[in-house]
Amino acid sequence: MTNAKRLTMFGLLVFGAVVLAATSNAQTRPPILEQVAKAYGLDSWDNITAIRYTWNVQFPGVSVTRKWTWEPKTNKVSYEGKDKDGKPVTATYLRSELSSQPENVQKDIDPAFNNDNYWLLFPLHAYWDTSATVTDEGMKKLPIGAGSATLVPVKYGGGGYTPGDTWDLYIGKDNRVVQFVYHRGGPVKPSVVIATWAGYKKAGGLDISTEHRGTADGKPLHLWITDVAVKVAGSDAWVEAK
Repeated sequence: MTNAKRLTMFGLLVFGAVVLAATSNAQTRPPILEQVAKAYGLDSWDNITAIRYTWNVQFPGVSVTRKWTWEPKTNKVSYEGKDKDGKPVTATYLRSELSSQPENVQKDIDPAFNNDNYWLLFPLHAYWDTSATVTDEGMKKLPIGAGSATLVPVKYGGGGYTPGDTWDLYIGKDNRVVQFVYHRGGPVKPSVVIATWAGYKKAGGLDISTEHRGTADGKPLHLWITDVAVKVAGSDAWVEAK
């Protein structure tokens, strides 16, 4: 199995929980969730017309890079990467028309987009995904190193790529994620991912963590996001994250 194919599988089980947020079973959610979303740029989101980024990961036997451009108002996605044989692949599509796209877009590229976009914007997705159950567990010891932070578990129910997954967010005093622990709801490995959230950069009012280090089922994991830039309403210029 090639690196690209293995990474697609790895991505789905790390961040592929929800394709569309359900609203019919919305839970009462703690105030800290909105506070965290605001810290990551919730109030600026409506002004964002496009966002581009490169998602990179190194894991034992895996080294993959994927480039994305996403226009959230139209849900248009552009992708550059490689297929399972290492050959260059590009695609541009509307997620609303996914069923009419080629098989590789439906089964590989769009699930990869979902995964990578959750890594990029998970605090916002957690706020948007109103079907997820969110609780405030108070101050807990950090999973990596010394110190403590507010533990906020985000648990998904049925539906999506990986139902039953839980993300334990450890929130610092500035309402930003400092670490997280992912618990998979199904049998596919890895079952547990622990990672730091660092390398924060700002663009267009968004605050994005670009550096994640930790482990996946005890094996070293390095995931990082580069070339982040946004377009804001009224301008065609890219604003690079700094």
